[in-house]
Amino acid sequence: MFEFITDEDERGQVGIGTLIVFIAMVLVAAIAAGVLINTAGFLQSKGSATGEEASAQVSNRINIVSAYGNVDTSGSTEVVNYANLTVRQAAGADNINLSKSTIQWIGPDTATTLTYDGSAADAENFTTNSIKGDNADVLVDQSDRIEIVMDAAAITTNGLKAGEEVQLTVTTQYGSKTTYWANVPESLKDKNAVTL
Repeated sequence: MFEFITDEDERGQVGIGTLIVFIAMVLVAAIAAGVLINTAGFLQSKGSATGEEASAQVSNRINIVSAYGNVDTSGSTEVVNYANLTVRQAAGADNINLSKSTIQWIGPDTATTLTYDGSAADAENFTTNSIKGDNADVLVDQSDRIEIVMDAAAITTNGLKAGEEVQLTVTTQYGSKTTYWANVPESLKDKNAVTL
């Protein structure tokens, strides 16, 4: 039934062949394990980075405290020539640098994206002023308040008229978005400023 090998030379060759096959299997398994460990480490680091970015995008937001517009009465009709937002950090947010933020303006006759300019607001840029806190463009504490100024007269045709509305979406450097609908009151008569 079983064949016994009695020749010593043949017995040794069978043992060496088995040993070579065994070593080859161990090497292949070691290489495969190394590849799996490297892949797992790479996926772990990518997952961790993605998780941190997603967390920052959710938590590092701003809150719009109030909005108002300056009324220009020099023309034949009253219009809002400057739109202003007062903003603060959302709860649990890190420092938010408004100079690295953008504002998407979707208004009655214009859709544009505004970027930061520290000197003046115009048709393509917004500027900021410190209301409370040490920085004019960075929200450090939750008690800080910064005013975002947009030149509505330059962005739209002759400013915002009574009854018009604008959708403003502020996107921070973390990618979080805050949307605010600014509604101009139905009457601007005898007013210098209005709540939007």
